[in-house]
Amino acid sequence: MNNIRKAFENGKAFIPFITCGDPDLDTTLENVKAAAENGADLIELGIPFSDPTAEGPTIQGANIRALKAGTTTDKVFELVERIRKEVSIPLVFMTYANVVFSYGAEKFISRCSEVGIDGMILPDLPFEEKDEFQPICKKYDVALIPLIAPTSHQRIAMIAKEADGFIYIVSSLGVTGVRSEIKTDIASIVKVIRESTDTPCAVGFGISTPEQAGKMASVSDGAIVGSAIIRIIEKYGKDSPKYVGEYVRQMKDGVIGK
Repeated sequence: MNNIRKAFENGKAFIPFITCGDPDLDTTLENVKAAAENGADLIELGIPFSDPTAEGPTIQGANIRALKAGTTTDKVFELVERIRKEVSIPLVFMTYANVVFSYGAEKFISRCSEVGIDGMILPDLPFEEKDEFQPICKKYDVALIPLIAPTSHQRIAMIAKEADGFIYIVSSLGVTGVRSEIKTDIASIVKVIRESTDTPCAVGFGISTPEQAGKMASVSDGAIVGSAIIRIIEKYGKDSPKYVGEYVRQMKDGVIGK
């Protein structure tokens, strides 16, 4: 069984996203530890990329800062090796197909397996083109996690049936970023997923408050938060781990309904 399922074994999961190398790799390590210690069930690690097409201004800014700080894919792999000495919860990469292609798909995915990455999310990879990576992912037991958007419609069941690890439900159209309100009918999307697979599903894009996280988790298996955490890291820099930990605790409480 892929390690990712463990994130959903004890009730609703809270999944934070952190861009590696923002503001530096040592701070990323401390932020990941703080998140894990305060209730994160799985952590998405962003590999910085010069053209992150799914990201709004907040996470784009984190990518720029990380790249300016000299963060490379190899340095991210080295960081994960350090993280794995202290953190045992599932870890997945959020990155872009070009990052994997340019590194070499087999080399990248085998390296994921070596360092303890349990899955990867490629928001720019169409479902129809997943065979570029799927066989290699299966070879190394690295889940290729699909995204289902409000516009997926009749493709929801098709994507869900072949899902691995967990399913990332995109709550809103557009790019990542904090939203005051999420109007998508998540429950109807989850209903189709549940009819097609027992693979867990979690909701991301736009969630920033414990109330929003609780609402999304009430109709799915968990909530994913990125931009709100990146804002904390942008504000506090090297001092951010304390504040990231406090925020993750509040959000985990929201997800489990405390």
